[in-house]
Amino acid sequence: MSHRRRLGRLLAAVAGGALLLSACGQSGDEASEPSGSASPSTGAAQTITYAGEQEFNSYNSMAVNNLVNSTAMQRVLLGFWYYGENGVVTPDKDFGTYTKTSDSPLTVDYEFNAGAVWSDGNPIDCDDALLYWAAKSGKIEGFQVDGTTGVELVKAPDCNAGDKKHTYEYSEPFADWESNGPGAGDVLPAHVAYKAAGMTEADFIAAVKATDAEKLAEVIKFYNEGWVIEGGIKDLSLFPASGPYKISAMAPGQSLTLSANDKWWGTPAATPTVVMRVISQEEQAQALQNREVNLIEPQPNPDLLAQLEGMQGVTVKTGDAYTYEHLDFNFDNSEFKDKTLREAFAKCVPRQLIVDNLIKPLAPQAQVLQVRTKLPFEADYATVSQGSGSETYAQPDIEGAKALLEQAGKVGMEVKIGHNLPNPRRTQATQLIADSCGKAGFKIVDAGDEKFFEAGGPLYTNTYDVALFAWSGSAEVSSWSSTYTTAKECTEAGKQNNNGCYSSKEVDDLVKQLNAEVDKTKHAPMIAEIEKALWADLATIPLFAHPNMLAWDEKMQGVVPNPAQSSVTWNMDKWTLAP
Repeated sequence: MSHRRRLGRLLAAVAGGALLLSACGQSGDEASEPSGSASPSTGAAQTITYAGEQEFNSYNSMAVNNLVNSTAMQRVLLGFWYYGENGVVTPDKDFGTYTKTSDSPLTVDYEFNAGAVWSDGNPIDCDDALLYWAAKSGKIEGFQVDGTTGVELVKAPDCNAGDKKHTYEYSEPFADWESNGPGAGDVLPAHVAYKAAGMTEADFIAAVKATDAEKLAEVIKFYNEGWVIEGGIKDLSLFPASGPYKISAMAPGQSLTLSANDKWWGTPAATPTVVMRVISQEEQAQALQNREVNLIEPQPNPDLLAQLEGMQGVTVKTGDAYTYEHLDFNFDNSEFKDKTLREAFAKCVPRQLIVDNLIKPLAPQAQVLQVRTKLPFEADYATVSQGSGSETYAQPDIEGAKALLEQAGKVGMEVKIGHNLPNPRRTQATQLIADSCGKAGFKIVDAGDEKFFEAGGPLYTNTYDVALFAWSGSAEVSSWSSTYTTAKECTEAGKQNNNGCYSSKEVDDLVKQLNAEVDKTKHAPMIAEIEKALWADLATIPLFAHPNMLAWDEKMQGVVPNPAQSSVTWNMDKWTLAP
């Protein structure tokens, strides 16, 4: 799997995707509805089963930033917008509406649907808007979130108990204002959190407006921990839904069951039940062939693609997506705080060989990724990548790497490469790095771990030297902000998406300027400067863009690949299965 990133937060996730030709944001007034078959076929099956490699582990994907959580909640927890077909920011008018009412100061009005209620009957209104702002603005210490970019510019919404309307007033312009309000998966039930904390609605609203972290301490604790799932769901009442599906059951280590939400005010889900099975990548193809599952979205590898293409009655789609593989250094507590050692390692990583051996058999047009912030299928990729500094590391320079190690007195240095297990491709990539960098004098250790992405796991606690994973995001320029800007503190709660705790005042300033530039035609040269700085620091090493893959039972209808981090589940309420 990989991580997501969205408006200051990346997502560790793998998404299947169709070729994205453009992904310009839309205004809050434009229509939206997830596309696909809108009603079940005659005699349609009552259950559709989707397979993923990881177990759902948090209802709150802003606190535990894994794609598996966002994928599962796409049509359970709605927001004012979502990444729709082709990854475009799409207003969700079933949930509510939003409209920019002023440019100076930038002001956006939001209104929840008059009939919007949680599946437990509680109205969706002001307190829910304030919980999102409290967590995402960074104005109240303690909330664990995946980024604050954009929301930190917004005043606390001046709404009252029961209000369906609230306003965002910005202190300065923000490039991605259209997707800065809460989107799919972001609006969480405030009443659950403050009741668990022993507070009344009135007290909660007053404490948020006063930015009183002390009074909100138990709410913050519940927000960070109360929706994390370990060993299954003990109390379903803590997990209400705001979309066409709700969580109805969970079998630890096996599956999550979503059922039609009888309190949903929009078009009912086309298929009453979707089961999200946990199946290792090595077993997903066989499960599809046996029709134990109807849809899989695995990380592709040549053997798997060949196996799927040889199956009868199975549709296979590959394509581009906003997902890329990379190596991240640990700047917190590893020897890679020394730039000389980062440079030595970068010189021996066989980027081209990794692409040739592991990616080109799937996507012959694949190339080594030159930058982190743009992908080859995007129009301004060439502008951003040209002269970025990537060319210095186009091919391994074993002698150069060896000389730097000798200069630093670090010949034989052990390097733990952390990644998730099981993942055949990352295991193979680690071996290719070990073979190449071993010649330079590094001792590479495969530190793969089944709990790599879990809360408290290696990625979050920095028990690695180099992390190998993918970010899944979108075309939004602010989506990667918190990944490269200095963290408030290098802790699981404080570092947001900046897992390795990289820090550069130059990059911080450049990113801030970019996020404040609303003229999209000026973005490419600004991003190019950021990339040059990231390469000069060797902040990370980009490897390749993912050629993502989907495979499904040909009887299944309504499947629409999506290149953004919303994944194929973005319109799961439109899926049907013919008899």
